[in-house]
Amino acid sequence: MHKIMEVFDPPMCCSSGVCGTSVDPKLVQFSGDLQHLKENGVEVKRYNLSTEPAAFVQNTIVKQALDEDGNTCLPLIVCDGALVSKGCYPTRNELCEVAGLPATAEGINNEQPTTKCGPDCCCG
Repeated sequence: MHKIMEVFDPPMCCSSGVCGTSVDPKLVQFSGDLQHLKENGVEVKRYNLSTEPAAFVQNTIVKQALDEDGNTCLPLIVCDGALVSKGCYPTRNELCEVAGLPATAEGINNEQPTTKCGPDCCCG
């Protein structure tokens, strides 16, 4: 079954994490995790609020989350039209689970996620 994973990033200069004066290692890791999904047949679409605001307004799930929570709900991860993560970047194994892929040794992350998630967070 073909899966589509959509990532709706908060406003930033780039989604890779390697731009500007400081590199965000979490964004670098997440970009690698998305590449892993692509290499295993998952279609990945990534949108940045700074450069593609129309994508956020056109998706009813994303628009509703933004209306309710503002930008604090970002990043949002939507898989096949269902919200799967809100307010944080999931680990590789969490993404694999949502996409129906086996877990990977590279996806094991013993760090606790640093998020602004609230009680409704589904990222961890």
